[in-house]
Amino acid sequence: MNTLKFYPKNLRTDYEKNIINSGIKTTPEKYHNQVFYFTLVITLISLILLYLFNGSLFFGLFVLIFLEIFFYFRVSLKAGTRIKKMEDVFPDVISLMASNLRSGITIDRAFLMAARPEFEPLDQEILKTGKEISTGQDILLSLKKMSERIDSEKISKVINLIISGLKAGGNISELLDQTSRNMKEKDIIEKKTRSTILMYVIFIFFAVGIGAPVLFGLSSVLVEIVINLASKLPEVSSSQSNLPFSFNRIGISVNFVIYFSLIFISITDLISCLVIGLVNKGEGKAGLRFYIPLLFISLSLFFVIRTILSSVLSSTLTFG
Repeated sequence: MNTLKFYPKNLRTDYEKNIINSGIKTTPEKYHNQVFYFTLVITLISLILLYLFNGSLFFGLFVLIFLEIFFYFRVSLKAGTRIKKMEDVFPDVISLMASNLRSGITIDRAFLMAARPEFEPLDQEILKTGKEISTGQDILLSLKKMSERIDSEKISKVINLIISGLKAGGNISELLDQTSRNMKEKDIIEKKTRSTILMYVIFIFFAVGIGAPVLFGLSSVLVEIVINLASKLPEVSSSQSNLPFSFNRIGISVNFVIYFSLIFISITDLISCLVIGLVNKGEGKAGLRFYIPLLFISLSLFFVIRTILSSVLSSTLTFG
């Protein structure tokens, strides 16, 4: 049974691609079947526990959806990390290939000799491509397949440039060497750019992780105080007093304010992590790895602020 068929076509294709790019040895179908059955068992256990303790059964559906989203983004992040490692070592790989070609080695041997352990995980793709070329497969077709397997825009552009050079019959070693230097210069510029935007990332993290929980904690305590004060006031209509308004009981509860704050903090943290990933790495999902730590800090600070302010204000205010 292929449980990936439960997903829409575009999402299923993206999921399969991420599973392959993440370096998982099993097939996408087998991997997702394991994930699906695991989430199904956890969901059934949560439903049984909720039923025994008279909890809301809708929480079981939330567990299922949460686990599916968690494993999807886990594979996506793993694939992105693996591709990033390949992109980082690719300039050194083609520089080594250029050196091998200049020493008189054929291009298939140059590919195989460039597959060194320090270039992991790219070394496996290089070995596979080198073996395909050695067994008589057309070099252009082998390079194109390698580009499709890696699924990196940066590497694909370089491979297309190499293919164009091979078709034109130019000096491949010089082309590879120049391309390697250009990629390294581009990486240096990107690192400098990331260092300049570090302050923006710190500001976002501070505002969301510290500023928002403090303000929500303070506002929730103030609402609680106002509700308690209003509950002690007699209901006086405007016709019985000279004031143009009347004091009535407040229609919202403290729990509503707390739940609203928690939901808002969780959503804000998620959006902020996506922004951090987009600003820092150029890809929104790259910031999802900060979500759990940021959410833990935000919620912890929210409850700490609530506890401190409640104890301080309850000692100074009395509700007679």
